[in-house]
Formats: sequence, C-alpha cells, structure tokens
Amino acid sequence: MSQVFVLDTTHQPRDPIHPGRARILLRTGQAAVFKRFPFTIILHQAVDQAPAPLRVKIDPGSRTTGIAVVNDATGTVVFAAELQHRGTLIKQRLDERRAVRRNRRSRKLRHRAPRFDNRRRKAGWLPPSLESRVVNITTWINRLCRIAPIQEISMELVKFDTQQMQNAEISGVEYQQGELAGYEVREYLLEKWGRQCAYCGKRDTPLEVEHIVPKSRGGTNRVSNLTLACHACNQRKGDHTAAEWGHPAIQQQARQPLGDAAAVNATRWALYQRLAATGRPVETGSGGLTKYNRAQRGLPKTHWLDAACVGTSTPVVLNRRGVRVLAIKARGHGNRQMCRTDKYGFPRLHRTRCNVYFGFRTGDLGRAVIITGKNRGTHTGRIAVRAVGRFRLGTVDGISHKQIRKLWAVDGYDYAVLNP
Repeated sequence: MSQVFVLDTTHQPRDPIHPGRARILLRTGQAAVFKRFPFTIILHQAVDQAPAPLRVKIDPGSRTTGIAVVNDATGTVVFAAELQHRGTLIKQRLDERRAVRRNRRSRKLRHRAPRFDNRRRKAGWLPPSLESRVVNITTWINRLCRIAPIQEISMELVKFDTQQMQNAEISGVEYQQGELAGYEVREYLLEKWGRQCAYCGKRDTPLEVEHIVPKSRGGTNRVSNLTLACHACNQRKGDHTAAEWGHPAIQQQARQPLGDAAAVNATRWALYQRLAATGRPVETGSGGLTKYNRAQRGLPKTHWLDAACVGTSTPVVLNRRGVRVLAIKARGHGNRQMCRTDKYGFPRLHRTRCNVYFGFRTGDLGRAVIITGKNRGTHTGRIAVRAVGRFRLGTVDGISHKQIRKLWAVDGYDYAVLNP
C-alpha cells in the first residue's frame, strides 16, 4: 500500500513507513495524525536516524498532472497522485464576467473613464487559466517537500509541434506556408468539400461556412473545424455537432483541438523556473523518453505512472504494488463577487462579507455523531455554514455546530482515492 509520511517532533520529514506500522504508532500513543491528505503522522519522540532521500516526479498536463514520489535506491513508489486542474472553468467564469461587464457599459449610467491603459503586465505574466495550472503544481510540490525528504525534482519538459500534429510529413519551408497558402478560406473550403453541401450534397446553391463543432460547444474557427452547408442544413443542424446530427464521417474530419498542447507549451518554462526556485536540482526529460521508460517496464498509460517514468533517473524496476492513487481536484478558494446577477446582468443577491461562523467555513470536512432525533446516526461530509449555527453536513441539513467535529479545513481541493 502507499506509505505514510512521518514528521518528527521538530516537524522535519522522516522516512515514510508502512500503514501497518503507522496504525501501531497511533494506537500506542507514540504518534498523532498531522494531515489527512496526504496522510501524515507526527511522532512524539525524537528520531536521530537520517532519512533516505526521495525524488518527486511530475508529468505536467493541461487538464490533469501526474505526481509521483519515488525512492531512486529501491525503486519504490512512495506516493502517487493525479491533480485535476480548473483552467477551463476559470476561462468560462472570466467570459461570463466579461459579458456582464460589457452589458453594464451599454446602459445609460454615469461614464467611467477606462483604466486599461494604466495597467502593465509584469514579466512572466500568464493568463489566469494557465497561472492556476502552474500554481496548483507548485503548491503540491511545496507541500510534499514539507512532509517528505525530497532532495530532487524531475519534470517532463515537452514542447508540442502543433503543425506536425496536423501534418506528420511537414518540413522546411512548409512551416511558413501552412495549409491555406495561396487560398482564401472560402475558396479552400469549396475545393476541400467538392463545392457542395457537406450534409445533403446539394450543388448550385448558396453555401454557408459552418462549424462542425459549434462554437457554443467549444469549437474553434480553425479551418479544420469548418465545412460548407446550405442554408437549410445549417439552420436544422443548430447547435449540434456533425456526429450528433447523423454525420459521424464529417465529425471525424475535424482535427483534434490544440488548446491543451498550447497550454502545456505556454507554461512549461514558467513551471521549470518556479521549481528551480525551491533550491532543489530539477531534472528534465522529454515526452519520448517517458514513453520509452514506460514501455520498457511494461506499465499501463496513466498520469501518475507517466510521472514515475519521467527522466533518466527512473529506476530499472518500479515497485508500485498496492499504491493507492490520490485524486486531487482543484476547486478554488471561492470568489470575490459580492453581488450575484440574473441572466440580464442586474443585481439579484448580495453576499455577506463574513464566511466563517462558529469556527467553520463552507467546504470544511466534518463528522457528526447524533444519538437522538430524526438525524440520528453518523454523518460525514462537507459543511455548508449558516449564520444561525445549524449547518448542512453532506446531504443532511439542520445539524448544530456543537455536534460537528472538524476533520479537515477547506484548502481549495477535493480528494478521493483511486484504485491502483
């Protein structure tokens, strides 16, 4: 099973131990629970033995990042996790905020001078959706360094060739030409789709440029996502994709979107620099080396195993027996929006400035043991606070704060354990 992290009396990391050994220490009173995610205990007695050095390995991704803590000497995977980012959600909320702001500017209100000319972006600035990915990774690396004797860091430093992903035979001057060289977009589409409606095959009729995956469903204006359709087919298709509308062959011609590859390209050096700022040596490896290491060891394709296979430091044999993978999902720390609006952008609800009641905050993990009443039983889950002191715990409402014991303070992440 995954090993348990250990701290000594001075909060210095020691060698991780087997869960069975940790249970004995807890039961005999020689240690206490320090953290639950990842599970860490703190000893009540000093330890003189120096811990064995460990290495944390990272496989950065646009949506999910794999993390593994490996003992290079023994090849044991001490800890494994898959960190799910929220960059897509951040972009969606920024788009919603921008729509409300633009709607507000069009009303007959007092004029406020624009301030965008007074703002300057600092060096190394990243869009919020990309910055959150880098911050999530560095946050967890710093957490692991505080509870484990991490001496070195390995990360996959990969750059995706987005043009080669579309054309594997591209080379030389073709990088400067692209697939639209010498064509206008409409003329290119007319030649590509045979000057007919891609859905009904009608010819000699006005054709409209149509998105195979609608923009409302996440589609883009890339030429590989465009086709030609007559007005009737374009209207009947609506906001459906080509596959949903009964044309999977056309859907297959829409090439894979490159947004995820662009996100990894944009954040790779920023992540490297922030990891190097921790003062630990950072090893880098290519994506091809990661795949080679995984194939040589006969391992399946997962995010955390990709992380364990990053770099030339990968042990010949990886001992992953019984590893329980911690699934970490970034959920943020709330928002600063003090006024909720309706669909037209007008104020609907106002939030209070206080978000802590009786020592509890919405999102804390708690447990309540109720002996009598309609809610009797043991309840465990997330807490939704109320000013009156009767909270919602999981799916049960109306539990007094005096009956709830806090197990974990909200820290911006949700946790679950995946099967090995």
